[in-house]
Amino acid sequence: MALLRNTVALGIVCPMANEGNEAVVFCQDVLKQCCGFKKVRFFAVFDHANRDSSLDLMRELERCDPRLRVVWAPENRSVADAYVRGYKEALAAGCNWILEIDAGFSHQPNEIPQFFDAMEQGVDCVFGSRSLGRFRESSIMRRFVSGGGTILANLLLGTRQTDMTSGFELFSSETLSMVTSRGIQSRAHFFQTEIKTYCRNLRFVEVPITYRAANPSLSWFVLSDAFKQLWRLFLLRLRGQL
Repeated sequence: MALLRNTVALGIVCPMANEGNEAVVFCQDVLKQCCGFKKVRFFAVFDHANRDSSLDLMRELERCDPRLRVVWAPENRSVADAYVRGYKEALAAGCNWILEIDAGFSHQPNEIPQFFDAMEQGVDCVFGSRSLGRFRESSIMRRFVSGGGTILANLLLGTRQTDMTSGFELFSSETLSMVTSRGIQSRAHFFQTEIKTYCRNLRFVEVPITYRAANPSLSWFVLSDAFKQLWRLFLLRLRGQL
C-alpha cells in the first residue's frame, strides 16, 4: 500500500567527515527539502575518519534542532560501516522511509523531493541515477568506471538499472531491513551495487540526479573490493542463492 508522506516518519542517513562549516549548511539545506512528514530525523554518522571541527559543529546544531541525531561510531572500519550504522539507527528509530545521501554537496539537496514523489506511488525503493541526470566536475576515469561497472553488473547480476554504482536513494523500512539482514560484505563503495543487487526484483524507479565528485581518485583497494564482491554475487546468482 502506498504511503503518503504526512503519515511517514522519515530518516535521513548521512555519514560525514571533515566537512567543516559546510556540514551544518548541508544538513540545514537537506532538512528544508523534507517538509510535510509526520516526523523527520537526520542521522549524521561520524567516526575516526573525521579530523576537523565537523563533529563539534554538528553536536552544537543538535542541541538546537531536535530533528538532528549525531551518531558517533568509532567502531567503523570502512565507508560501508558508516552507512550501515546509519541504516540501523534509522530502522531502530521507527522510520518508515530512509533516505541515503552523501555529504559535501556531491548530491544536491534540491533534488530530494522527486524521491518522495516517486515513493508515494507505492514503490519499494527509489534510486538516483547520474546517467539519467549529469556528472558535474567529475573525471573521465570516474565516469568510465561508473558506466563500465553498471554494464558489467547488469550483465552478470541480472540487474536492470542505468547507474549501479551511485548512492542517493530512498528505501522503505521493509526494503532496508531486508538488505541489512542479508548483510553487506563490501568494505568499499561497491556496497551500493550490492544493495541494488539485493533490490533487483523489488518495485523500484530511478530518478535523475546531478553529481559533483568530491574526490575523482579511485584506489586499488576500492577496485579490488569491487571485483571480488562482483564475482561473489555472480557465483551466488549461478547457484540460485541471490
